[in-house]
Amino acid sequence: MARRPGGQPPRGDGARRARPPRLAPASETSPRPKGAAARPAPAAPDPGLVLLGEFGRAHGLNGEIRLKSYTADPVAIAAYGPLRTADGRSIEIVSARPAPGPAPDLLVARVKGVSDRSGAEALNRVGLYVPRDTLGQAEDEDEFFTADLVGLSVVDSAGKTLGTVVAVPNYGGGDLLEIRPEAGGPSALLPFTKAFVPGLDVPGGRITVDPPDDLFAPSGPKPPDEPG
Repeated sequence: MARRPGGQPPRGDGARRARPPRLAPASETSPRPKGAAARPAPAAPDPGLVLLGEFGRAHGLNGEIRLKSYTADPVAIAAYGPLRTADGRSIEIVSARPAPGPAPDLLVARVKGVSDRSGAEALNRVGLYVPRDTLGQAEDEDEFFTADLVGLSVVDSAGKTLGTVVAVPNYGGGDLLEIRPEAGGPSALLPFTKAFVPGLDVPGGRITVDPPDDLFAPSGPKPPDEPG
């Protein structure tokens, strides 16, 4: 779940988040790391399920696989027991550890019954779900599942539609909203803080944001001394 500031979220609680206060001025933009283009999370097969993670590419030759975790404590996804896929399969994560690199929500996992690379490759892009009612009730009205943000309409304070949330990535500096612009073009990242996201109406299907003026501006030219 996600939550506005005011108390720490429990660990391993189905992707609950605590939005931090305003970021330092130097941190008000959040460029996506090279090679880290986010993609929309797989849709839940029914509204009674919550997405906890998504498998990526195989890692090595012995059945390990990369896993993007949406739980508050990323490695806690392995403590849920058997998880469900969109097509009804049961998958059990037997171990998980942080993957190399700066993204805290990327893991290297082992899956019960998978012992070689081909088995791991067959799980690429498979989402992992749990029944919503097993995750407990929200502690207050400002708490919700992070997965529920994907697909919401994004509007400014005047009610003008800016785009749609397509992912909630985290590259090591906190949760971000990836917003696909209404007019088309490349998506943009907005820090998921109360300062930038003052209004949340998950039942109503929209998020009110206070974005910088250049949110959807194209990236400028690279400095001449920046490596390619």
